[in-house]
Amino acid sequence: MLPSVLPTEFDHVPVLAEEVVSLLDPRPGETVVDGTFGAGGHASLLAGKLRGDGKLVAIDRDPTVAPFFERFRRETAVKARLHHGEFSTVLQHLAENGVRADVILLDLGVSSMQLDRPDRGFSYAVDAPLDMRMDPGAPYSARELVNEAGEGELADIFKRYGEERYARQIARAIVRRREREPFERTGDLVEVVKAAIPAPARFGEGHPAKRVFQALRIAVNDELGAVERALPAAVEMLRPGGRLGVISFHSLEDRIVKQFLRKQEQGCTCPPDFPVCICGSEPVLRATPRRAVRPGADEVARNPRAQSARLRVGTKVG
Repeated sequence: MLPSVLPTEFDHVPVLAEEVVSLLDPRPGETVVDGTFGAGGHASLLAGKLRGDGKLVAIDRDPTVAPFFERFRRETAVKARLHHGEFSTVLQHLAENGVRADVILLDLGVSSMQLDRPDRGFSYAVDAPLDMRMDPGAPYSARELVNEAGEGELADIFKRYGEERYARQIARAIVRRREREPFERTGDLVEVVKAAIPAPARFGEGHPAKRVFQALRIAVNDELGAVERALPAAVEMLRPGGRLGVISFHSLEDRIVKQFLRKQEQGCTCPPDFPVCICGSEPVLRATPRRAVRPGADEVARNPRAQSARLRVGTKVG
């Protein structure tokens, strides 16, 4: 049974709110897709600009967003529909079925309802069941990954997704610990991580388990793969002149988005030494603006979770 979630339980603050509305510029009668609905903060701001025949398509893999969506639908005047599923899968399905949009937003951060609920197991600051699934109904949790993956696989996950310097030592310590007793709770994992790294490294860049938890969460939910699959589907869905916005929170996500936008802007894929273009490819998107938008000092002071946010926007050419 899914935990009960009421909209009043969270004080949700959407990051880069003014920038999202300004750069994505939703207009009356348009169709907006919020690929990561969460508590509906961005959706409410975007829907407020639609009016009339405007439509909003909400997507989220977490079924506990349902009461937030119901509140959103009651409080807005636009037609709205919620799709439950991982956003790349839903976007691909919508694109294949001819659905078109004027604005698509993907906020890649973990939502407050996930971070702030101890039973979801996302936080290293609270002892809870080791879970980290964005969809509580998904079959594979962090518990299975930590207890079943080989030492080499764990070290690779920590290094690749968490950029953890002591990935090998931590993976080795996890394997030794689980030989005696399997991991069940986040607190057990935190203690093993702390003990596996040198003492001076425990007092530096944030919590010593931060990078390991980030890496496990990314792996459990296939977050980077989802972004790579979602971006082409989103571009296919956009009408000419449509705007795609992506908010990322760490360098791995931002790198994928940045490289994708560059490739879509490039057009021609012929080797540089070709005298003329023979591929016939033309630019599909135009980055607007050219660089990632970051939160200002005032926003970070109000909402520290916004500090690492980066917004990139592309407009479809044509």
